[in-house]
Amino acid sequence: MMAGHAGQGRKFNTTAALEAAMTVFWEHGYEGSSMSALTRAMGINPPSLYKAFGSKEDLFFAVVDHYNATRGSFMARVFEEETDGMAMLRRLLLEAADHYPSSQFPGGCLVISAAVTVTESNQHVADRLAGMRSDNVEVMAEYPGITPEMARFAGATLQGMSQQARDGATADDLRTIAEFAITALEMKQAR
Repeated sequence: MMAGHAGQGRKFNTTAALEAAMTVFWEHGYEGSSMSALTRAMGINPPSLYKAFGSKEDLFFAVVDHYNATRGSFMARVFEEETDGMAMLRRLLLEAADHYPSSQFPGGCLVISAAVTVTESNQHVADRLAGMRSDNVEVMAEYPGITPEMARFAGATLQGMSQQARDGATADDLRTIAEFAITALEMKQAR
């Protein structure tokens, strides 16, 4: 990932470095990802990491932004493209079923899984991730016909599907879960 010319110092491809760091954070979580594992995966030395990203936490949230713009972008697209509440939830759950299983990545959702083992010393990192997940639930609840309870149920289902994918569930397995959730949401909406 390093490149450059004589006299320019060592340079690296930021996108490739973020991809490599994303895989480390996704696999090992925030606290489980050591600086040595991150720099090794990124192909850079610690001073270059600190110069480019500031700190491990800053790198992590740059990775989260990168994830949300790439692998995890399906959710933002659903929010942007759907106007009907049930259509949005249906599409969100079914697309998650297709996106969460992966042979290329650890599986599931980085934003859901990265904070699972965060301790009190880094609670602010877990809180920030929880805030992102809560913001998504609030967006769901703003759609016509979607109550806050329905949005929380969909959020809880997505979190469960993420963990199921990390545990090896296939896209077909997750689609079955999504279909059950969609049926329950449609029944709730019909009441």
